[in-house]
Amino acid sequence: MKKSRISAAAILLACSLYQGVCYAADWSEYRGPNHDGITSESINTAWPQGGLKPLWTAPTPNGFSSFAVGGGEAFTIVGRDGKEECIALDGKTGKELWSIPTDAMKYQGGGDSGTPDNKGGDGPRSTPAYADGKVYGYTSDLVLYCLDAKTGRKDWIIDMEKEHGGKNISWSNASSPVIDGELLFVAAGGPGQSFLGIDRKSGKVVWKSGTESITHATPVVADILGTRQVIFFVQSGLVSLSPTTGKQLWKFPFKYSTSTAASPVVCGDIVYCSAGYGVGGGAAKITKSGSEFAATEMWKISGNGEVANHWSTPVYKDGYLYGMFSFKRFGVGPLKCVEVATGKVVWTKDGFGAGQVIMAKDKLIALADNGEVVIVDPTPDSYKEVARMKAVSGKCWSTPALSDGHLYVRSTKEAACFDVSAK
Repeated sequence: MKKSRISAAAILLACSLYQGVCYAADWSEYRGPNHDGITSESINTAWPQGGLKPLWTAPTPNGFSSFAVGGGEAFTIVGRDGKEECIALDGKTGKELWSIPTDAMKYQGGGDSGTPDNKGGDGPRSTPAYADGKVYGYTSDLVLYCLDAKTGRKDWIIDMEKEHGGKNISWSNASSPVIDGELLFVAAGGPGQSFLGIDRKSGKVVWKSGTESITHATPVVADILGTRQVIFFVQSGLVSLSPTTGKQLWKFPFKYSTSTAASPVVCGDIVYCSAGYGVGGGAAKITKSGSEFAATEMWKISGNGEVANHWSTPVYKDGYLYGMFSFKRFGVGPLKCVEVATGKVVWTKDGFGAGQVIMAKDKLIALADNGEVVIVDPTPDSYKEVARMKAVSGKCWSTPALSDGHLYVRSTKEAACFDVSAK
């Protein structure tokens, strides 16, 4: 035991000597570094009456971009003065460190209330990603960029429409860039290059493949049956590729109507996907014979009722999905528990709207679209609420971020940071 304490002390000393700071548990991109909305961090749920007091608040006008947290800073995209702006906030104080205009702002004046009279709109929706002192963003007009995390200086820019024949969609791009190792993945939409794997340091294209029509859904990276793969949710359905070569591994046809925005969810060898506008949800069983993969339908449930995810992506735990399943039921839509093998709804609790969820070890963190944060025990037995508080005003269609005991949430009006570290 004594020897292990010395080793731990040595590690902490080494961290403190490395550039002066040691940062733990970065939430480095949309839905976290594992692309699944789940972290192994434990949180404190013994909240005082009325909830926690924020460590800081900061203005984050317009848009549904979530936070990426890394290197002691929190990054998101806002809409100001008719522009999309990528901004960096000090993780400890919320002070704005820099702001870089990246695109013209889309869909202004949509309203910022998380209630049934919602009018949509409200600017940028893509979330930046962070790695090794760099910030990567993807604009509404399909412009991919790399910024220096400390200064906001632009390192490289790729205009997908001009350079790769990209074709945008209604309501413009809302997907986020995804990082895996040295590569960054985006869907661009150009013939023969709908999927791109890019060296994140140089901005050079490593591979390109596919001729597909893009959606608003952010891709995910996961290991399935021992093989690393990046899964895109396009208008023809799910397409899985080798992250190193772009070679197609398997494909699962899935209906498209108007807009697909929720990311696919990998549940072991099952992949769940869903959309609104009457599409509903379904699950594919992934199998492997030799080096060949196949995707077989397990179930599909059509319509906007039981398992429709408009843009709210659920999380997976022990055979069940937990998330906000509804379509345009702003302010009132339910949080549900769904059995992934069958699509059966196990329980439902109204009053969450079109917000988002993440999982902190053994606790579900739900951000309702009215700005309430609700902690729930993720169990199929029943809905078990642990804590609740009003976190921010405005409309919240963004995803919470949890990094080193700090919970970051934002709305169309403001951001807030709370200390939820386990005591």
